[in-house]
Amino acid sequence: SLTGKGAVLLAKQITRIVLTGGPAAGKTTLISRILKEFKQDEGWKVITIPETATDLISGFGIRPFGNCVSMLDFQYFVIDDQLHKERLALKAAQMVPEENVLVIYDRALLDDKAYITDEEFREVLASFGTTEAEILTRYDAVLHLVTCAKGAEFAYNFGNEARYEPVERAREMDDRTLRAWSGHPNLHVIDNSVDFEDKIHRGLNAIYEIVGHPAPMETKRKYLIAMPELKVLEEKYGAVPVDMMQTYLLETNPQVERRVRQQRNGSEYLYFYTEKRMTDSGKWETERPISQKAYIQYLMEGDSSLHAVHKLKYRFTYERQSFAIDVYPFCKDKALMRVALPAEQEHVVLPPELTILEEVTGRPEYKNRFLASSQQL
Repeated sequence: SLTGKGAVLLAKQITRIVLTGGPAAGKTTLISRILKEFKQDEGWKVITIPETATDLISGFGIRPFGNCVSMLDFQYFVIDDQLHKERLALKAAQMVPEENVLVIYDRALLDDKAYITDEEFREVLASFGTTEAEILTRYDAVLHLVTCAKGAEFAYNFGNEARYEPVERAREMDDRTLRAWSGHPNLHVIDNSVDFEDKIHRGLNAIYEIVGHPAPMETKRKYLIAMPELKVLEEKYGAVPVDMMQTYLLETNPQVERRVRQQRNGSEYLYFYTEKRMTDSGKWETERPISQKAYIQYLMEGDSSLHAVHKLKYRFTYERQSFAIDVYPFCKDKALMRVALPAEQEHVVLPPELTILEEVTGRPEYKNRFLASSQQL
């Protein structure tokens, strides 16, 4: 914001969103998509608060089972740690230079209510000097992702092979978690009514609605185009190149495609691990953010028969359409363009600087996996 006489002070927009739901609901994959969608280059900062109970179990060895501590005692540890993390996250949100900040909680304080009685939960909160009504005001919105154990049972263990809850228990905890958050005035329930990709898409759309920005368009097309003048895209349309590197990993299961991606985000890099499974219900893709160290370790498992797919992605909008142009180092005269159109629009309105060679929507030879082998457009 500007300072001095006549300055216009822009208020920082900090939006606090809880992702909750039963086990194997897709929270980790949705967090990955949020990190990709709300980019630093476009004025966003995403701060994520990891699931506290998992941190305590894996990092400190504090378990509410196995004769370690009781479930009630465990909640004191969890809530103490959650309150600390939330204070730090909000302080960081105020300090970062970006004006639009998303604080994403992978579960939050009211999730703990699902594991103890209502009276016990009130007592725990009282020991920290707070109440359930006060806790509800801490979050702008809550997205409850329904567990895969309800309507997508075949995928229940896809995201975490170490998951110990049986399907029946997962359904019970999903119900208890939804009940715990039922008092929040901005609660969105994202179910398994279509498929996993649609579920994640609905989750992202809900977040766009919460922050007051239009959601991405519905109709998507892909085209092979002549290589445009990239500087013109940057200067005229504000396109910002995002550097991406996608590496396919050796198969450990013929039904599972594994890959890792490095993606530049402003001055930093983000890293993701993805599994795409072929099932009777179609493709089921799970994804999670990983550390740089984990990314480097995964690169040791790279499939040497395939090239890493390196590209610069230029994104911009034109006439209410979203454009993404992928430029590959192995091709100097052509590029791939994806266009998202308003649902009611049938034809692309093209900027005068772009020339379509042919539409390639759905053609496998223009997907990243094939390009890792062919290295040509």
